[in-house]
Amino acid sequence: MQSGTIKKLVPDRGFGFITAEDGKDYFFHRSATPEFDSLAGGEQVTFEIEASPKGPRAGKVQVA
Repeated sequence: MQSGTIKKLVPDRGFGFITAEDGKDYFFHRSATPEFDSLAGGEQVTFEIEASPKGPRAGKVQVA
């Protein structure tokens, strides 16, 4: 599991970005977490890096 911080949320489009501890940003879709509607920018999360057709993305996102 990776650790990171919610960088940006786009609730009306159902996605966001996480900045990992290594400084890289990862896209995530609302389907990656049942907690999407309660997330806020700056919140600490854990996640797994998954492969996708557009490159690595965050999956299994959970509030830390």
